[in-house]
Amino acid sequence: MMDEKSTVPSTTHEKAFALSSNDDAALSDVALNVSGHKQELQRNFGLLSLCGLGITSGNVWFALGGSLNVAIFNGGPPGVIYEFIAASVFYWLVAASIAELASAIPSAGGVYHWATITGGRYGRACGWFAGWWNVFAWLLALASATQIVAVQATSMYAVMHDDFETQQWHVFVAFIIITWITILIVLYLNRALPPIEIISGFFVVAGVFITILVCAIMPHVNQQPYATNYSVWRDWQNATGYPSGFAFLAGMLNGAYAVGTPDLLTHLAEEVPHPSRNIPKAILFQYVFGFFSGLFYLIAILYGVSSFDDVLASLYLFPLAEIYRQAAGSKAGSVGLVFLSFLPAFLSCIGCCVTASRVFWTLARDGATPCSRFFSNVDRSTHNPFRAIMFSGVFVTVLGCIYVGSKTAFSAFVGSFVILTTLSYVTAILPHLLSGRKNVVPGWFWMKGLRGFVVNGIACAYIIVFNVIFCFPFSLPVDAAHMNYASLITGGLSLFMLVFWFIRQSTYIGPRKVVLDAHVLAKDAL
Repeated sequence: MMDEKSTVPSTTHEKAFALSSNDDAALSDVALNVSGHKQELQRNFGLLSLCGLGITSGNVWFALGGSLNVAIFNGGPPGVIYEFIAASVFYWLVAASIAELASAIPSAGGVYHWATITGGRYGRACGWFAGWWNVFAWLLALASATQIVAVQATSMYAVMHDDFETQQWHVFVAFIIITWITILIVLYLNRALPPIEIISGFFVVAGVFITILVCAIMPHVNQQPYATNYSVWRDWQNATGYPSGFAFLAGMLNGAYAVGTPDLLTHLAEEVPHPSRNIPKAILFQYVFGFFSGLFYLIAILYGVSSFDDVLASLYLFPLAEIYRQAAGSKAGSVGLVFLSFLPAFLSCIGCCVTASRVFWTLARDGATPCSRFFSNVDRSTHNPFRAIMFSGVFVTVLGCIYVGSKTAFSAFVGSFVILTTLSYVTAILPHLLSGRKNVVPGWFWMKGLRGFVVNGIACAYIIVFNVIFCFPFSLPVDAAHMNYASLITGGLSLFMLVFWFIRQSTYIGPRKVVLDAHVLAKDAL
């Protein structure tokens, strides 16, 4: 554990402070967390529910299947598998870097807090941009997860009704219903969230296990041929218009989208006991389970698909509907398998909503958002950041309205998730590396010596290089409908952050590194 408690913040509403045992008398009734704020949220989560949240909201196998109709162009089945493995290896290093900082500074602010500390004299600016990039990323993740669930719902209906043609407004109606069911659950079932996440984790494990078995067994039962070893492992098919090497690198975006949530659990640092050790453990479980379940799932469905041409030509908006129909050999089997992924997918929306609202709330708590006093409030009856949760629902609803007008515009927003998250990560990890890893007091998990420098260095290099690659068009030639707008969206959001920074910089203080004596820390704060 830490020898010295390091953190933070002060806000525009609360003056910066350093606490020691001499302050015990004055603060005997005030319990502080590692962020330096009063402990307002209840520590309802445990290690098991944290792991459930990690594998549900970071639902790797489901995300891989849902993007298979896009990933298949970057090398065919072999490209899908090897690009996922390559992306996973790099994200293990990113996750290790995130887990290390989360263990040292277990704050709900996550990268926002860490970037402020690791950035040294530039910490205020680093924390500001890291926080806002992270907020937008998780709001877009919530919108993306909700849209996927809405598409699943309409696709299940379409599979069983041949004369039904799915329209965008059908998806929009389902989108709005799912959004506000999610918001209501997060608002009013705060104490029930941990058992819900445990149940969600069970559905994820059971869902992937049953799906793998069905896709592996049913083609044999129905006397349908499996794909050949050559087609799954060696038949490289590049349909992007790029050279094969670049197509492979660009195709790693699909794997990154599936595994790219290493900070997910860090934002619950103030809602779990002993976060310094429990969060790194849960991140490890999330990534180990995510990798192996995703890999075995890909292998099973790639052997079970008899015709990718039919998958790409399918009228179903959700590609797994046709993939499962082929593997299971019937429409009923397809609906059953889609429903197995529908339940954890819906429950993942809850986790995304919790994360997005917590990130926004921590920024508001430090005066970094519009109407900070309003959004930083923790409701006394529900014991959660009620207003920040409502803001998340309204924001996602607006994005849903964009979907009705233009699927391309909506995809442009949610497609920038990977770049926004990794920009927030590198803003915390790179200063940590450049400062010689000296600005942070080690926590329960710490990569000692050269190992820490190597892991942080490779993680930063990956993020910088691949964020450039991920901004290239998905394929050539390019038209307006198939352009990659991630750089435009990221640039536009960053411009907003910059303008707002100049408006607020004179009054914004943000997190500061302060020394907290153990006597004034809340119970189980580390």
